[in-house]
Amino acid sequence: MPISDFPNRHLLGYLLVLLQFGLLTWLGMLVLPSVLLGQAGLICWGLLALSGLLGGWTLLHNRMGNFNVHPEPKARGVLVTSGPYRLMRHPMYTTVLLSAAAMACVPGGWLAWGLWLALLATLLAKATLEEQWLREHHPQYAAYCLRCKRLIPGVF
Repeated sequence: MPISDFPNRHLLGYLLVLLQFGLLTWLGMLVLPSVLLGQAGLICWGLLALSGLLGGWTLLHNRMGNFNVHPEPKARGVLVTSGPYRLMRHPMYTTVLLSAAAMACVPGGWLAWGLWLALLATLLAKATLEEQWLREHHPQYAAYCLRCKRLIPGVF
């Protein structure tokens, strides 16, 4: 069933948030022993640093009063198109995916990358739902989508 046909978008949004945090928790618990044993390599730490930089930059441009973990925009929220939002529509989702990739590259095997793929699917569904709401709340959002990619600047 397409997200646009889901009978209760609010419930779907909460389920996607719950799934997102559940997958992140599972992934974190899976790789924690390896991290504690010092098995996280340079690539893992680099991805984590990149995630932190992007997340910090995003929060500077999308004030906490405007930020929402649930995909439904806040009633008094404003559309932000500056900073990292100039390059991608969902920089916080990219931040989450980078930090999850940092965890998955720690020796965790196929299950860690399977959890990362499940998280990617969850965030894509969440982004689709969020964009549906954003088009309803901000008429200029459709034009913004034409010039700005979802998760990876210039690519996707």
